[in-house]
Amino acid sequence: MKTASLVVLSLFMAAITLAPVASEAAGQQNKMATCSKEANEKGLGEGKGDERKAFMKECLSAKPAKSAKTAQQEKMKACNKEAGEKTLKGDERKKFMSTCLSN
Repeated sequence: MKTASLVVLSLFMAAITLAPVASEAAGQQNKMATCSKEANEKGLGEGKGDERKAFMKECLSAKPAKSAKTAQQEKMKACNKEAGEKTLKGDERKKFMSTCLSN
């Protein structure tokens, strides 16, 4: 019984430890796809060799702007604006915001 508990605990700890790594990998894949698309739009297709490599290196090493708002923040801002325009208050506003943010 102790051994089984230790195995489960070890697997749980490994999952917690690896979760951020998986998230970073997905983010890097998205960045790679975006940079590749930009390279293609600039005419740096697969046959451009060194030019494409240089562009990809610069693009992939670029840090995102810190002031950039997330999609959720943008959605919250838009819903707040719309609720203000409708002059909603109290429970009506809460219900509206809940619906707006879940869409």
